[in-house]
Amino acid sequence: MNYKVKDMGLAEAGRNLIQWAEDHMPVLMHIKSDFEHQQPLTGSTIGCCLHVTKETAVLMKTLQAGGATVALCGSNPLSTNDAVAAALADEGIHVYAWRGNSDQYYWCVDRVLDHQPRITMDDGGDLITVLHTQRQELLDSVVAGTEETTTGVNRQRMMAEQGELRFPVVAVNDAMTKHFFDNRYGTGQSTIDGILRATSVLLAGKTFVVVGYGWCGKGVAMRAQGMGAKVVVCEVDEIRALEAAMDGFSVMPVAQAAPRGDVFVTVTGNKHAIDGPALQAMKDGAVIANAGHFDNEINVPFLQEQAVASHQVRDNTRVYEMPDGRKLYLLAEGRLVNLAAAEGHPSEVMDMSFANQALVARWLLQKDPTLEAQVYPVPESIDREVARRKLATMDIAIDTLTEEQKQYMHSWQEGT
Repeated sequence: MNYKVKDMGLAEAGRNLIQWAEDHMPVLMHIKSDFEHQQPLTGSTIGCCLHVTKETAVLMKTLQAGGATVALCGSNPLSTNDAVAAALADEGIHVYAWRGNSDQYYWCVDRVLDHQPRITMDDGGDLITVLHTQRQELLDSVVAGTEETTTGVNRQRMMAEQGELRFPVVAVNDAMTKHFFDNRYGTGQSTIDGILRATSVLLAGKTFVVVGYGWCGKGVAMRAQGMGAKVVVCEVDEIRALEAAMDGFSVMPVAQAAPRGDVFVTVTGNKHAIDGPALQAMKDGAVIANAGHFDNEINVPFLQEQAVASHQVRDNTRVYEMPDGRKLYLLAEGRLVNLAAAEGHPSEVMDMSFANQALVARWLLQKDPTLEAQVYPVPESIDREVARRKLATMDIAIDTLTEEQKQYMHSWQEGT
């Protein structure tokens, strides 16, 4: 089967969404134009496990324009836009994705791998994990992979450290033009967007607890504060906790924040960041959401076991009635709230992230195939090229060093 989506009748609506994204992703569209002329990906199959959004669609069409055969599955059961998936299938992309495919999630991953990709493109690491555990017969045909998110990069670094990684992976997530903007501004805005769409609560005056102060947590805290919330940060890292305190936020352990918070968001990349004791200590009416990649940051099974009743009270909002009469509201089943309850990151910021993906794919196919099976950074030249292109599309000019300044920066004799 070349594709499996919910409804091909949605393709026209999907094309309209993709057009909107294309109009707001000028860097990637310039790269697509370059790829159409240069055909740098000809003869290669690229297997992708990404959130199937309108922005992802622009990346898929860019890879296809460069000559690649593209196969795509969703990297989260609730993040697929069915109209976009239908439109991509209509464009000849091998799409295996539909919203709510929890039971067949790994079936979709397997279908992508059936196309025997030379390059893998992951958001969370599931393609690479399945390749290394269940589809090892395909490993020799893979040249390299890329990884879009912090969680996946962490998984692949552990594989490399333990000698389990069989091909090189480029940590696209770690590019400055990715994590510094996508993780902070993208996650910050889209997480608030998801919470508001799911609940319509007023954030001004509320105590908003952010669990995790990495780049994503920084963005969520910044945007919540901008909405008038009193922000509390919970951290396990001393440096990040200190940074949060100096950024003006209250910092305390989860156990201390649990009875105070009105809204909770996990962004840690770790399991059970909000665990049973915290759930038992939360006040009546607390709203709980996750913006980390996997749905295990909140101990949802504990919530389900302890509740005496639960029901869907709004789209993407389920109320759990606890034995003591408290009501706790879980958003998007504990999955990525910004993608499950909203549309994910704005097109303008994904423009940079996916520009990195496209240029790294070209770079990997041009490289001598002797890269070791390690996790590599995005080449600085690519990172800076994306930044230069983005500035140009924003009509922003910057200064350049004079020859005298360049010489000064490479000397040591001149002082006071």
